[in-house]
Amino acid sequence: MLSKPSTMILGLINNKPLNAYEITKLLDYMNVRWWFNIADSTVYMTIKNLEKKEFIKGTVEKSGNMPDKTVYQITEKGSLELQDTIRKSILQFDYDTNIFTIAAFFMDILETDEKRQLLEKRLTVLQKYLGGIEKQINRAWEAEVPASHAANVKRMKDIVNAEISGTQRLIEACGEDIHEK
Repeated sequence: MLSKPSTMILGLINNKPLNAYEITKLLDYMNVRWWFNIADSTVYMTIKNLEKKEFIKGTVEKSGNMPDKTVYQITEKGSLELQDTIRKSILQFDYDTNIFTIAAFFMDILETDEKRQLLEKRLTVLQKYLGGIEKQINRAWEAEVPASHAANVKRMKDIVNAEISGTQRLIEACGEDIHEK
């Protein structure tokens, strides 16, 4: 499974061939840095790692008097790895919600039916998490633990509820994708 920076960068390159500078500018344009801390140095290092693993291939381009630039394209191996990471990221729940957020940005590489099925499975996973949290929360338990502990568990419940709501929204969008075709 790809790391968060690798998934983000490979997803962008999957959409269209880009050079490293274009990737950093696109991350800025998308306001990614407000919710996912990815430095320019991480972008350049990740590109080198993706190229070393043969997930992307760089082609040097010359444009007039401008300096040479390397434009990266995703390889078949990279495309398969990205799809696998997207699938796994949809099906797992992590309180680091950036993992799923990045996957959701690029899940359109999957067929609509598969997306919907994966999201419905995710919804089931989330509902199990929520059920487990709700079993823990009761007055007797709250009386025995520090208030900060109880508040944190309730915060965890809020996160899971937000993920359920967001996942339901994405499932609805899959229905809209079918109607647009």
